[in-house]
Amino acid sequence: GGQRQCVAIARTATFASKLIIMDEPTAALGVQETAQVENIIRTLKDNGEPLILISHNMRQVFDLCDRIVVFRRGRIVANLRKENTDGQDIVSYITGAKTGEAELAA
Repeated sequence: GGQRQCVAIARTATFASKLIIMDEPTAALGVQETAQVENIIRTLKDNGEPLILISHNMRQVFDLCDRIVVFRRGRIVANLRKENTDGQDIVSYITGAKTGEAELAA
């Protein structure tokens, strides 16, 4: 599980990808494997690699991301800098409790 994820991420980064997209990279992993994958993501981020992380794990999103984009029904409903929002706001956008134009907080 986790070892396979780590190898896949490392292989992608090695081939000088212009953008790395990770869709739920820690789904179905144990605590130790999740920590390993998150450490690799942090290292890639610290090295300036462009990443898109798709996750429903709010702790992970706030820990690993600089910007949070929320999609609902195929449309962007929020595009926020991490420091300008919190978990409750994000959940509100996900569930539709907050309506209106996409919030663009640069």
